[in-house]
Amino acid sequence: MQNFRYYHRTLEKYILKISKQFPVILLTGARQVGKTTLFRKINNGKKYITLDDPIIRTLAKKDPALFFKRFKPPVVIDEIQYAPELLPYIKIIADEYNKSDLIWLTGSQHFHLMKNVSESLAGRVAIINLSGFSMMEIYNKGLNQSPFIPENKEIYSKPDLYEIYKKIWRGFFPKIAINPDIEWEIFYSSYIQTYLQRDIRELSNIQDELKFINFLKILASRTGQLLNYSDISKEVGISVNTVKKWISILKTSNIIFLLNPFHSNISKRLIKSPKLYFLDTGLCSYLTEWTTYKTLEAGAFSGNIFETFVVGEIIKSYLHNGKQAPIYYYRDKDKYEIDLIIFKNGKVYPLEIKKYATPDKKDIKKFDLLEKLGLNIGIGGIICFTDEIIPLTEKYYAFPVNILWS
Repeated sequence: MQNFRYYHRTLEKYILKISKQFPVILLTGARQVGKTTLFRKINNGKKYITLDDPIIRTLAKKDPALFFKRFKPPVVIDEIQYAPELLPYIKIIADEYNKSDLIWLTGSQHFHLMKNVSESLAGRVAIINLSGFSMMEIYNKGLNQSPFIPENKEIYSKPDLYEIYKKIWRGFFPKIAINPDIEWEIFYSSYIQTYLQRDIRELSNIQDELKFINFLKILASRTGQLLNYSDISKEVGISVNTVKKWISILKTSNIIFLLNPFHSNISKRLIKSPKLYFLDTGLCSYLTEWTTYKTLEAGAFSGNIFETFVVGEIIKSYLHNGKQAPIYYYRDKDKYEIDLIIFKNGKVYPLEIKKYATPDKKDIKKFDLLEKLGLNIGIGGIICFTDEIIPLTEKYYAFPVNILWS
């Protein structure tokens, strides 16, 4: 029997802190990101109940009052979306006990679940989101992870091109990220089928599964690009409204992330379309049919997937600290674009993401656009495959990509 090794999640500290302030915690996220494992590790002795068990689920749906007589708080209830009938009773319990740290919930179907929770548990629940592993967590430094801004100019190793692309290709769902014996193709094929069968069918009446899979593939091929609903509509052969509906489901199910443009009151020349990113690069690689990490690294998709990976790592550095990532991109009508802007405490941190090892100063010339807008600009630069941090100007640098997890 294989020994189980637990990888610490950055969210552990935040969950334990926030549990002292709220009677109910809801941990959401896509399937297979480790919600159950995390709660079972840090639940401080709470009884664990899963609604995946059909007998327990039937009890929860038909007789919620009896359910809570049998399973009294403090308790962990896994997959709460299967029995939303419990939510009004959880509200009653929270009010009657009038104390924190009573009930921990997990839920995967973010789309419908959030509506029910918002209506039933307003003011009583802390909603926390978990994504797949970050690189910090894979290297078992999860508890040390802080929200990323490029002011920390320290690294401890040189980036290894193939090691990084192998992790990008393999992906960050815990089961496959840390277990080399799991077959890549079987894992993602099963994931898509399970996702379709257990989630998408319940969230939307999708009649043509093949068309939806084609939609997923086309969307994956556009990761790191501006979202154009009309183009996707024509390519898949569905209406624009259907495209918007399916994208909304993928977004609220934590499969994709939409990066909004940076807005400044000073400038009215910014375009409004978001950029699309898949939150798991392994799933994205599977959908775009790159069957090895070496062909992925050498292929035409290499730059897009690298940008997706970097953006995803920055998102996770915030998300796993209980924060929303304050990130944007810049693009004006003259098509001048900056890949990523972190906006924090009134300061703008501009970043370009490039798959090269020799940085080019021309890539930071675009940052002058921000200075002309009169913005307060902090440290910025290029995230790439350089071996060391290289000053390009007084406040712009070339950063090795592993600054994200050093």
